Amino acid sequence: MSFTLEQLRGFVAVAEERHFGRAAARLAMTQPPLSRQIQKLERAVDAQLLVRNNRRVTLTTAGEVFLVAARRLLSLADTAPKLARRVSSGSTGVVRIGFTAASAYGILGQVLEKMAEHLPDIDVDLAEMVTREQIMGLVNEEIDLGLARPPFDRTKFGSTLLYRESLLVAVPTGHPLLALDRDVTAADVTREPVIMHSPGKARYFYDLIAGVAPIAHENTVHTVSQVLTMLWLVAAGRGIAFVPASAARLPIDGVGFIRLATAVPEPVELHLLWLKESANPALGRTVRVLEDCVPLSHEPRP
Repeated sequence: MSFTLEQLRGFVAVAEERHFGRAAARLAMTQPPLSRQIQKLERAVDAQLLVRNNRRVTLTTAGEVFLVAARRLLSLADTAPKLARRVSSGSTGVVRIGFTAASAYGILGQVLEKMAEHLPDIDVDLAEMVTREQIMGLVNEEIDLGLARPPFDRTKFGSTLLYRESLLVAVPTGHPLLALDRDVTAADVTREPVIMHSPGKARYFYDLIAGVAPIAHENTVHTVSQVLTMLWLVAAGRGIAFVPASAARLPIDGVGFIRLATAVPEPVELHLLWLKESANPALGRTVRVLEDCVPLSHEPRP
């Protein structure tokens, strides 16, 4: 047999007042139905909870224990609708964010700071992903928000441009290119061994670099998908690499940076990306907060 919230409230009132009459007045009811509620509750839990006499009511040992649980259940019952409304309105909940490795060096921290400031009741789950993985994660609703590179289907995804940054050439320290008093051009790097972005996992950077500094196949010594891996290989003297300006924030010994001259001064884009048909109520508030803060970052010239 089960019990009701009304029976729990009646029991708590009697237990606190130690008197049926006062408890009934507190609950705006008469004493006989209150007595029946307590009797039904005791039958439901199969234990005597109260000891009654003409003057006062006392709790049995079972009643003392049950009172603690009853208060907890009533508290949950009172707060559950409020919590459901907050989740439905987007005031609380969880937002899962996918981010590229390069975005973690700069703007990700600013995104998290803005969310902590303006959305303190929304929890954040983070997952490092290349853009292709973020697109799949958004479609499959494994993440709610991405910090991703173009291109993407604008009919399916909402987006906001967070910032643009320049392309840099990462070279081993002591490399002759660092002695130039100007930006590096495509002609300066045609004979250099290059650590190249993967055409599959880092297609955006692969296409971008192929358009501004065509690299001969025989000059490509390694193909990788993560900027950090590129920089370690540069530090090891394996070649040069083309990286976003935010990568210069990584203090890796043995690596220097010089800007690459491009037709567009800041060709590298990072977008806030989300599925337009997302069912997560917290996503809308998150997007509005972050859009109000754009641009979050502007990468300085190295």
